[in-house]
Amino acid sequence: MNKIKFIKTIDRIAGKFLISFLGNNIPADKYNISNLKSILIIRPGGIGDAVLLLPAINILKTAFPYSNIDILGEKRNAGVFELSDNIKSIFLYDRDFELFKCLRNIYDAVIDTEQWHRLSAIVARMIKSPLKIGFDTNERRKLFTHRVVYSHEDYEVYSFLNLIKPLINFAPQFNLDVPFINIKEGFPSMFLKESTKKLVAIFPGATVPERKWGGDKYGLVAKALEDRNYNIIILGSNADRNEAEKIKKQAQHSVDLTGKTSLKEAANILKYCNLLITADSGLMHIAYGIGTPTVSLFGSGIEKKWAPQGKNHIILNKHLSCSPCTKYGYTPPCPNNFRCMNLISVDEVISASERILHEPLLNQKKQLK
Repeated sequence: MNKIKFIKTIDRIAGKFLISFLGNNIPADKYNISNLKSILIIRPGGIGDAVLLLPAINILKTAFPYSNIDILGEKRNAGVFELSDNIKSIFLYDRDFELFKCLRNIYDAVIDTEQWHRLSAIVARMIKSPLKIGFDTNERRKLFTHRVVYSHEDYEVYSFLNLIKPLINFAPQFNLDVPFINIKEGFPSMFLKESTKKLVAIFPGATVPERKWGGDKYGLVAKALEDRNYNIIILGSNADRNEAEKIKKQAQHSVDLTGKTSLKEAANILKYCNLLITADSGLMHIAYGIGTPTVSLFGSGIEKKWAPQGKNHIILNKHLSCSPCTKYGYTPPCPNNFRCMNLISVDEVISASERILHEPLLNQKKQLK
């Protein structure tokens, strides 16, 4: 059992008991919200949630420019928060004793951004703070002073913006077409600086098998685009090297960077790319936050909640009767041999990519079905 499954098992078994032990609903004390000096945001989970939380952090810092905003996250999403200038400290609950260091702090407000699991709500309850905000999705609601309704119909950026509403005196605004991640580094390599061709990045990985499309098919797309005079860059971690090798066999001039970049370095590369082709993934969200166009392949994931928004993104989704099947971060084993992903053809991905590359600023968000 890996670490994530282990934690979710503990959450399921012990979470309800611990919440019942900690007490009933917490009343909201009278507190001067207009003068918050310290805020803790709890964000367990992967890269995508962390990226889509950044607009809320940006607005929170605008509302409280002299406040210190800390993050309690984990190793797999820490790199996202390093992209933000609005965060003072990042504590990782799965590194050394940083959770205990965080628990010793006192905050004016604690915001738990976890959507379902209970352990983060328990941590929020244990931290000294008069204001505790979180999603009203199960018995975790008992541990918050301010409970926020959660909907699977909302784009996740808006779900996180709802969490900061109890603290600010204005309606938070989010422009779907304006980048919200600012990468300050220069060209990440001479290859990018000297290239006169448009750059297309491909990320063949996915956190769950149900979201994978296959390196062979990505390879066919890469070969077709390479033949059309585009440069291909393959991004990913060490876990994606087998898929990258399949791409490289077909697009022999592609640059394979799997396992060779940090998250921050990959973000910097994406800044200079004209397109990212990917399934539902953390890099997809980073590309969106930076302003890089995407062609994204959706099946098990909830498109309304997770697909890139705005004008310069194309979503490929067959909208089968069995999809989306993911709920609160859990994707059940597929009984249909990943049909939702396998029905997306190579030609569809090539066509969508060409549309973006030939017309980089689309007049409206387009979808292919």
